[in-house]
Amino acid sequence: MPIYEYRTTEKGCDYCRDSFEVRQSMGSKPFTKCPRCHSPVRRLISQFRACVIETADEAIATERKIREYEKEGRWSHAAELADKAGLEDRAKENYKKAGYNM
Repeated sequence: MPIYEYRTTEKGCDYCRDSFEVRQSMGSKPFTKCPRCHSPVRRLISQFRACVIETADEAIATERKIREYEKEGRWSHAAELADKAGLEDRAKENYKKAGYNM
């Protein structure tokens, strides 16, 4: 089900003035009123966001590669891969070992 974003067209309450999100089926009629204060609202065109989900196999392979680089003393390679994987503390540690001032 898609998530739709709504915002008031008038003063409204804090909930609808800042916009709110609602999960609705594509065939549902759009909201016309705020569910809290009943002010008129309009549906917004939301910015598209994508989510990339890493599988367990990919995470294991990444971890294995980082350990391999660390074992070989290739600290900058390990740091770069850890950084891309979202392992900030490990990346910082490896960057320091590679001689970068962090």
